Amino acid sequence: MKLLYRILTIGVIACTMAARAEGIETNKPIDIVVYRSPSCECCGKWLEHLKNNNFNVKDILTEDVQAVKQKYGISAAMSSCHTAIVDGYIVEGHVPANDIINLLKTRPKIVGISVPGMPMGTPGMEMGGKKDAYKVMSFDKENDYKAFNSYQ
Repeated sequence: MKLLYRILTIGVIACTMAARAEGIETNKPIDIVVYRSPSCECCGKWLEHLKNNNFNVKDILTEDVQAVKQKYGISAAMSSCHTAIVDGYIVEGHVPANDIINLLKTRPKIVGISVPGMPMGTPGMEMGGKKDAYKVMSFDKENDYKAFNSYQ
């Protein structure tokens, strides 16, 4: 009986993951909730970047973005100006849409991804031709950090 239960559970998980991946690949809009300060212009530009990449953005303005970061356990090392939640993952800062899509396709066992700080040249932080090299970092419950992607 336990074996049958395990087989059924694995089947349900596989179907759920396939449906999620199929939704991403069929260009179904991806729902994302973003918490940001009403006075932050770069956050608004990042939202436009998401919308231009097939995200359905729920924009929540708050005067206390730090409380949101505390609620989700975002460390100072991973912190940036806005926090988003997408399909159970945290997305902190100016993460490119393609990295969020890759996160949702691969579903790694992490809490989320972040572009710490506000590097020039990230989506929403465009400054003409000026671009900083930066990394998109992944983080887990133990606050272990690893490079998820890097940009030169």
